[in-house]
Amino acid sequence: MKRSEKATKIGELLDEMYPETPIPLDHIDPYTLLVAVMLSAQTTDKKVNEVTPDLFSAASTPKEMMKLEVEEIQHLIRQIGLAPTKARNLKRMAQQIDEAGGEIGPDWDFLESLAGVGHKTASVVMSQAFGVPAFPVDTHIHRLASRWGLSDGRSVEKTERDLKKVFPKDTWNSRHLQIIYFGREHCPARRHDMELCPICSWASTKKRMREERKKW
Repeated sequence: MKRSEKATKIGELLDEMYPETPIPLDHIDPYTLLVAVMLSAQTTDKKVNEVTPDLFSAASTPKEMMKLEVEEIQHLIRQIGLAPTKARNLKRMAQQIDEAGGEIGPDWDFLESLAGVGHKTASVVMSQAFGVPAFPVDTHIHRLASRWGLSDGRSVEKTERDLKKVFPKDTWNSRHLQIIYFGREHCPARRHDMELCPICSWASTKKRMREERKKW
């Protein structure tokens, strides 16, 4: 089966399983989504959603955030990983946005220039806040794309390029969320029986299944 044919079949299955694709991070506007995505690095979305109510109560705009001391921000997000670094980045990012006019828009270059914001974070904001077609690749997507033979898994950048080739552009914004949901519910990183998986069972190669089983 060609990659394009496999992607079509996977897409149809994901559309059936996840017809709705709500954003798993709680937010109220593009800026608070950006903050939430930044905080989610090496931390679960659930933990981020536990932290952001107090954070946004104290500072839900760049101007409010930049007025807080780094120590105050760190205290508010202390439960999540890399809190000291993220606190410094949040304050600096707020200052950068304020200096640029106080708001963020669908601008790749500007988003990726902000402190603590990489391509993946910018991609989430562009796709989910502004509706710009993008295919953010997190650890779930990177792992599943390799398991399903849609990419060779050499790098996150390569995986993003490969997935953009096999999935129609108008599906990117929902497809990346569907794959994340599927990974969490059906395709865990460890001790995953690929032969029983709704997608791995037919999309993965026998060789890949043997390699994964050896890791158990």
